[in-house]
Amino acid sequence: MKAYKSPEHALTSAQQFLLLEQNSDSHLTKELALLISSITLASKHIALYVKRDGLTDVSEKTNSKNVHGEEVKKLDELADKMLINSLGLNADVAIVSSEENENPVILRESGGKYILFFDPLDGSSNLSSGIAVGTIFSIMEKSKTTYSDPMEIILQPGNRQIAAGYIMYGSSTVLVFTTGKGVHMFTLDPNVGDYLLSRQNMTFPDNGKCYSINEGNAHSFDPGYNKWLDWVKSNEAGPYTGRYIGSMVADFHRTLIQGGVFAYPATKKSPEGKLRLMYEANPIAFIAEQAKGMATNGKSRILDIQPTSLHQRVPLLFGEKKEVEKIMSYIN
Repeated sequence: MKAYKSPEHALTSAQQFLLLEQNSDSHLTKELALLISSITLASKHIALYVKRDGLTDVSEKTNSKNVHGEEVKKLDELADKMLINSLGLNADVAIVSSEENENPVILRESGGKYILFFDPLDGSSNLSSGIAVGTIFSIMEKSKTTYSDPMEIILQPGNRQIAAGYIMYGSSTVLVFTTGKGVHMFTLDPNVGDYLLSRQNMTFPDNGKCYSINEGNAHSFDPGYNKWLDWVKSNEAGPYTGRYIGSMVADFHRTLIQGGVFAYPATKKSPEGKLRLMYEANPIAFIAEQAKGMATNGKSRILDIQPTSLHQRVPLLFGEKKEVEKIMSYIN
């Protein structure tokens, strides 16, 4: 009797993929697979609200501001609660830290091995404009079992991540994640209500001629960035195409699919940078490096930065390695 060989078009759900990968990925334990499944469950509920924007009031403001001084929308709060509630049922989760909350949520003072960081709804200011938004997550293990201050085990550099990913709510809802062994993409099939494998072992395409930066802030960039911008628009480099969405997940996803480079430099208004290290830069950098790309703050590798505060901000450059290195040659 011949052994069964699955056809190339065989459908693989995210849960099946995680279970199968446990045999070849030492980091991907059963507990971690269940944790990622908890995130995907919450994301399906968030996707339903995003798809109904305009029919509900989820994109309206709540008349409150988060710890960063940004106006909070109703779906920001809903997404935050959905993720915390879903993760709270997982006995292996010790601490959850969200961009929307000033302090981490201690789910279990004893027990639990994982710390989870997330931006529940990245780009929510674009929600009412019909632009893709997303959820970004990062997973680490507790650095030690006993501690007097939670920050002792929370403030770890990004190179301690064991998994990271994002869900993008756009024309389709996609899940992209890594556990340190390649980057994989799943698309939510609304007919079956499950994420199905659509791309495996993704890498940034070579020679992507696309750059993404908010040129409206060019007057307050480091002069090196403006020299680089002059170069990408020159006959020597061209032709490059400018593409900037203003939603981190959407900008990263386009760069991952089409290649090129993204830059969010420090400005006079935000001299330390604007993107959050723990909730945005670290997970994005982990995925970027796993996709054979590069992520830096313009001076050093993002994943090597030792955080000093929970809501620390950083400049961020990511994309094809040679494109990031080209920017760095101008700013350094």
